[in-house]
Amino acid sequence: MAISGVMRPGHCQLRVLNLDESVKFYTEVMGLKHMGFDAQGRAYFKCLDELDHHSLILRQADKAGMDFYAFKVRDKATLEQLDADLRAYGVATERIPAGEMLETGERVRFTSPTGHVFELYAEKTMVGNGLGFEAPEAIIDGRRGISPIRLDHWQIHGPDLDGSRDLFVKVLGFSLVERIKAEDGVTDVAVWLSCSTKAHDIAFVRDERANTLHHASYLLGTWEQVLKAADIITIHRVSMDIGPLRHGITRGTTIYAFDPSGNRFETFCGGYDFYPDMPVITWPFEEMGRAVFYHTRQLNERFLTVVT
Repeated sequence: MAISGVMRPGHCQLRVLNLDESVKFYTEVMGLKHMGFDAQGRAYFKCLDELDHHSLILRQADKAGMDFYAFKVRDKATLEQLDADLRAYGVATERIPAGEMLETGERVRFTSPTGHVFELYAEKTMVGNGLGFEAPEAIIDGRRGISPIRLDHWQIHGPDLDGSRDLFVKVLGFSLVERIKAEDGVTDVAVWLSCSTKAHDIAFVRDERANTLHHASYLLGTWEQVLKAADIITIHRVSMDIGPLRHGITRGTTIYAFDPSGNRFETFCGGYDFYPDMPVITWPFEEMGRAVFYHTRQLNERFLTVVT
């Protein structure tokens, strides 16, 4: 489909407990490219395949978690329209000036009903992936670590799932792709939303803990690369949550692990293509285990309880 509004996840700002240790982890283990520091001391990273200047910002803090999540929109006219649409819907917005973040234009910031801070932006310096745009090579040489293709999606938790779901669908133009129902068969326990042809770009889970992060997900190209990620995670003694496994929801393959500050990340591969005319896939409460972890058909305790 033609993506004319919100295009994709663009960046997020993660709080870490030890910046030096985290820079080393995201460079050497995750295999991201370190793009430098800003005047505030924040560290910037991109996946090697990504074209824009950065997709991850690390900030030293005394508590782990995510400060905000950002989506890139099609152009400046789209940014203005979505800002107006948010305000018309009753959502307060704030303008963050160009240059506050390295190589990034003006951002529109707002808070969702689940308590999470989101940003929309249209402009970020394109630095490329090193292959060029005329007769490029097919692969990026010299990769190290897990080296994902891109920042793919987030799963975040908060109490007012219905409010955030409706905001993203009715105002930002996302599509509801999959959902898990509560025992009453009516209430959504979790929803997966897409602004593209991906199975999901963000997931919201109902949780009494507002403004919490379950995981940031990074895309890999093949199941073999997911298995290699498991090897790298083990070689570096990274704390693993679960995997390698397959999801029932999205059909993707996965590993969940934790960075040195306790922020969960996912290495993810696969998933089906989504189009807006597809029916919503619904999972009843009794099938939640198989929906999330298709092979084991049950959820482990950490997956349900640990958020930052």
